[in-house]
Amino acid sequence: MTERQPTTTPGRIEPLATLPLFHKLDGRKVVLAGATEGAVWKAELLAATGAELHVFAESETALFADLSNGEINNRVHVHGRGWQASDLDGAALAVADLDDSDAIRAFVAAARQAGVPVNIVDKPDYCDFAFGALVNRSPLIVAVSTDGAAPVFGQAIRTKIEALLPAGLKNWAQAAADWRPAVQARELPFTLRRAFWELFAARAMAEPERKPGPQDEAELFARLAQIEAVHDGKGRVTLVGAGPGDPELLTLKAIRALQSADIILYDDLVSPGVLELARREAKRMLVGKTGYGPSVKQGDINALIVSLAASGKHVVRLKGGDPGIFGRAGEEIDACHAAGIPVAIVPGISAAQGAAASLGLSLTHRDHARRLQFVTGHSRKGELPEDLDWRSMADPAASTVIYMARATLPGFRERAIAAGLDPLTPAVAVLSATRPDEARVAATIATLPEKLSELPASGPVLVLLGHAFGSLLAVANPAEDRRRA
Repeated sequence: MTERQPTTTPGRIEPLATLPLFHKLDGRKVVLAGATEGAVWKAELLAATGAELHVFAESETALFADLSNGEINNRVHVHGRGWQASDLDGAALAVADLDDSDAIRAFVAAARQAGVPVNIVDKPDYCDFAFGALVNRSPLIVAVSTDGAAPVFGQAIRTKIEALLPAGLKNWAQAAADWRPAVQARELPFTLRRAFWELFAARAMAEPERKPGPQDEAELFARLAQIEAVHDGKGRVTLVGAGPGDPELLTLKAIRALQSADIILYDDLVSPGVLELARREAKRMLVGKTGYGPSVKQGDINALIVSLAASGKHVVRLKGGDPGIFGRAGEEIDACHAAGIPVAIVPGISAAQGAAASLGLSLTHRDHARRLQFVTGHSRKGELPEDLDWRSMADPAASTVIYMARATLPGFRERAIAAGLDPLTPAVAVLSATRPDEARVAATIATLPEKLSELPASGPVLVLLGHAFGSLLAVANPAEDRRRA
């Protein structure tokens, strides 16, 4: 087995049609040209930001009467003439709702000459920026953009998000703005600042409709003081189960851990989709092992976890499946305890659960399997473990899940059958369970090892063995099922 060194990997971002930005417009000049219903809506939106809005509407100034005569009239200036190039001087943004092609090109040229980002309503080809469909919980704001391709679709997504975000989050967002100066005044290290805001977010999401008050502020800052009193400069470690591959199988707790990580140490079995859910600023390091291929030594991984956490980092050790099932979590936990590093475990959907769910099967069955056992087909030396309980492997009332069995399954078959396992016991091998490239092959245990060659040459393989899986064998190979009968 080739030795491998931990490798830093960049946090990749899929291509973006546009870069979403939030402009601070309070007190800044914004120019709007046009006398349409669309222009009125854009004027209301821009005025709501506190912008010093100049509207050029020629003779249709009455359209903007509600804005110019209302409570924000001191910030909205409606001009009964067409725009001029000099009107754009010093503007932060320029917006127009125009139909004439020559007028559009002239406005865009003048804005760009003045160095002002420009938007032409419903004309994405002329736009430097776009207005998203807004979910307004200000100061919490969510914007949805389809890059002008399907505004109605964007509105539908906005409606979905509106239903998911309680209106009360507006109050919590305002509380965050109000309390931030007090947090900053403490001049805390990043770890403690983040700890406070994690506590804040947890409370807000637990009771989003309740308006936060002085008691919440006092309790959160008291909790911060407790954390500060015991903080010794060390970080912490979280062992997180990434599930079998499908990002939708991540737990909410796993996502929260990924979002709070400073450094993520992950295995080869972790899918790119799972890493996409991690905090963008988190450093990513590949420390994986591959069967009979390049692998990072476990001792090196343990030392890296401890050294990074000792420097004050929140280290997330991200493992495929569940970290407590053949993930060497025990060794990493022991290393953290020996160094006095706090360690927490976030369980994940195991590869066995993911494979069974993907196959539409239950791992246990009242008529066929009263016991479930997980075993490894791979010892420290890369061989079939010598200390497996072969009588248990032959138990006809058990479902057996064999991890890392691609190379050792022929030996497992011989030893288990010699111990009394029925050669016609149903078995299925699943490669890359729950992922888009999932593949499987079903047979009896007597013939499955030879059928593994039908699977792709690379990827994690899991074998499910037992009478609970007989229905899959009947569908996959009716002739062989008849021989069993």
